[in-house]
Amino acid sequence: MSRWKSRWKIALIIIVVIVIIIVGLQAMHGSGQKRGGPGGRGAGQQAPVPVTVVPVEQKSVPVYLNATGTVQALNTVTVQPQVGGRLLSINFEEGQEVEKGDVLAQIDPRTYQATYDQNVARMHSDQAQLATARGNLARSKELIKQHYVSQQDLNTQANTVKQLEATVAGDRAQVEDAKVQLGYTKIRAPISGLAGIRQVDPGNVLTTGSAIVVLTHVHPINVMFTLPAKDLDRVRAAQKKSPLPVAAMDRTDNHVLAADGVLKVIDNRIDPDSGTFTLKSQFPNEQTELWPGQFVNVRMKIDTVTNGLVVPTQAIERGPDGDYVYLLTKDNTVKMQPVVIGGDADDTHVLVEKGLAAGDKVVTEGQFRLKPGSKVTPLKPGEVPVPATSVPGKAKAAKAGKGKPQASHK
Repeated sequence: MSRWKSRWKIALIIIVVIVIIIVGLQAMHGSGQKRGGPGGRGAGQQAPVPVTVVPVEQKSVPVYLNATGTVQALNTVTVQPQVGGRLLSINFEEGQEVEKGDVLAQIDPRTYQATYDQNVARMHSDQAQLATARGNLARSKELIKQHYVSQQDLNTQANTVKQLEATVAGDRAQVEDAKVQLGYTKIRAPISGLAGIRQVDPGNVLTTGSAIVVLTHVHPINVMFTLPAKDLDRVRAAQKKSPLPVAAMDRTDNHVLAADGVLKVIDNRIDPDSGTFTLKSQFPNEQTELWPGQFVNVRMKIDTVTNGLVVPTQAIERGPDGDYVYLLTKDNTVKMQPVVIGGDADDTHVLVEKGLAAGDKVVTEGQFRLKPGSKVTPLKPGEVPVPATSVPGKAKAAKAGKGKPQASHK
């Protein structure tokens, strides 16, 4: 009896498996009919891809070269004393704008004042001796006529005058040197600029190597940047025509910090390691928009193209053979069109030098679903594709089908 039950269970399992296989085959057959039947699309046919297209614009376009740069002070000076001594006072505030010649600090001048006074006194003493010698020489010249003075004595007197003249000249030089050293006790600003953080406090004894403060000249200010070597000829040719305007922009959100710069110098060599050359631009920086050491984006205008061809930046695709766009053809298919980019036209458009004509339509959205020859539904910017169920013909057919009775097949 148990043997019959076992055989019955096996037969039942076989029947269930056969039923599952039959149902699966029917389902596959039905889906195949939907795909390939008269009411469906063939395996080689795909629905048109909705894409956004825009026409190629033609307008006058300024040509810019973009780079990254560093703000550099026009002059930077570390203020150091030229004589040693105790620092009596600091006469500036940190961060203050100072003018050339302003007294920044005072060193104790007493030792230098005493040296100056001694040299002045010595010079006056020697000048008195010189005056006496000159008087004696003048009398000797009168007496020699009367043969009261010998020629030898006259010559000796003349040499004495010359020696004293030399001594007085040396005294005068020593007085001048002592005066200069005394003047160095007042530490003056060598340039106009912005005072940094002071490096020493009053009361300290300074030497000639001690740093007091760093001054930076920020009005005007320089911006240094580099460009690829391939742009050198274009920049040099443009600079010969007129000064090239330069704008400095923030590195984070790219807003303009200063737009009144001008290219000043092109460096005289190309760096063989990086294949770039260095340029120096100068900005008035009257409101201190730029700060020494700051990193900025640099945009330099080198030309204006009349009737240039412009497309949105997002239309440009990059492949192994270079830049290209998807170009819309008359039968609403697309093809890959190689293009040559001439630079940025603005923040959202680029200039196309070769590959397109005015009025051509290029794809700006939906490129990731395309390949050459793809059928597309062209849309204007901001336009949304219409769902398939909302197409008038299909809607009417669906509505008509609801009212008809379904035929039964027995």
